[in-house]
This record gives sequence, C-alpha cells and structure tokens, in this order.
Amino acid sequence: MSDTTYASDSSGDETRRTSVTKRGGGAPASRGRTTIADGVVEKIAGLAARDVEGVHAMGSGLSRTFGAVRDRVPGGGGSKSNATRGVKAEVGEVQTALDLEIVVVYGVSIADVAGDVRENVIAAVERMTGLEVVEVNIAVSDVKLPEDEEDEPEQRLQ
Repeated sequence: MSDTTYASDSSGDETRRTSVTKRGGGAPASRGRTTIADGVVEKIAGLAARDVEGVHAMGSGLSRTFGAVRDRVPGGGGSKSNATRGVKAEVGEVQTALDLEIVVVYGVSIADVAGDVRENVIAAVERMTGLEVVEVNIAVSDVKLPEDEEDEPEQRLQ
C-alpha cells in the first residue's frame, strides 16, 4: 500500500514527489487467516462432554471395543483416538456443527444429561475456537448398568 503526496518547496518553484508507505493493514490480529481442523474441535467437544456428570463413555459399543484394543497395543495411538471417540465435527470458516454419541449412567435423566452436555460442549468450543456452534446433536447409544463391570483382564500372576 503506497500513497503519493506532493509537497512544494518554500520558494514555490519546485514541486517534489514523496512516497509514503503505510505499513500493516490494521490490527495485528486481523492480518492473516486462522483455520481450525475438524479434529481440534472434536477433541475439545469430546473432553467437554466427558466432564459432564452422568456421561459414562463416548461412542458406540463397537468403537469403544476397538478403542480398548488399540489402547492395549503398544504404539496403537490410544490417547489420540480416545479424545475424539464418539464425536464428529463439521467445521466451516465461522461455524461448526457437532454430532456426539454418548453412553449414560443408569438412573440419570437422559434429557438433563443431554442438555448439560450440549451446554458444556457449546461453551468450550466457542470459548476456545471462536467458532459459532450452530448445533450439537446427541445420540445416546447405551446405558451403563450398575452391575456391568469393566472388562478388566484378570492377572495371570498373583
């Protein structure tokens, strides 16, 4: 961006040309573009949903089973997949939409848990990314019963 100004000498005989270059184009925060990957939004939403009381797990039974196997395999990348399990995000330039699949604890109000998850996820994603969350769809795929024990392998050695 360059503006040219003309200034005349005090004697009025000579006009000289000076070039003034304007640096920057406004506030530093507005110089450039920030893009946020779908996976980033999925991690934020997954962690925010897990923080809600009454949510036992995220994802369908099959994805949780595969995740448990991946967690036990060295180098399986269990921590990466665990954060985004049960979360799908569609991210645009200024908006995002989320689909979550959760497992709730038996005895809690599913409507209340879903509302709390929706509020927590929207607050976390909007605060951390600046994106507007246009919708959070929640599918409850299972209920964790009190007598269900986690599948912990028995130790072979005592």
